[in-house]
Amino acid sequence: MSESRNEAIEIIGKLVLVSVVAAFLLGMTYVPTNDQLKINYEESRKITLNEIMPQADSFEAVYGDTVINEEGDREILYYCAKDTSGNLIGYAFFREYTGSQGMIEVAGGVDSSFRTITGIDIMRHSETPGLGAKITEPKFKDQFINVELEKLSLSGDGGAIDSITGATISSQAVVDALNAQVSVVKKAEA
Repeated sequence: MSESRNEAIEIIGKLVLVSVVAAFLLGMTYVPTNDQLKINYEESRKITLNEIMPQADSFEAVYGDTVINEEGDREILYYCAKDTSGNLIGYAFFREYTGSQGMIEVAGGVDSSFRTITGIDIMRHSETPGLGAKITEPKFKDQFINVELEKLSLSGDGGAIDSITGATISSQAVVDALNAQVSVVKKAEA
């Protein structure tokens, strides 16, 4: 009986050792991988700014008062988009909003007169594949290009945006995110 007990202890010891080694290796790869993910995410944001406002030559960040990390970095509220002469042509932004299945991060742009949305993109979402996830498709996103701000609502509410069939909540979340952030920019620029 003591022999089988010793075998059990030996097996448990090996399992613990394998687990400790695996945890150590995961810990070693987490930090560099996490740093690279942050770099990739920031790069994709820069590319997206140029896509939603292609006529802009540069983007100046406008910071809020909220500190977002231990290094003292402040939250970026939006970006002032400028042409090659340095003239303000509009504003670009990122906004998170609650969708049907979780948070949706929307990138958007509005002209400097706050009359027209210049374009949008969906940075992240957790919407249902085949339904709400269709917010990432050109058929949905292209509806927002050059849409007048006063018509930035779903067509069922008299607006210019057709919702995705079976995904009204996701469609509405994108519209609401844009309207909410345009209001923030408008208030800050007033």
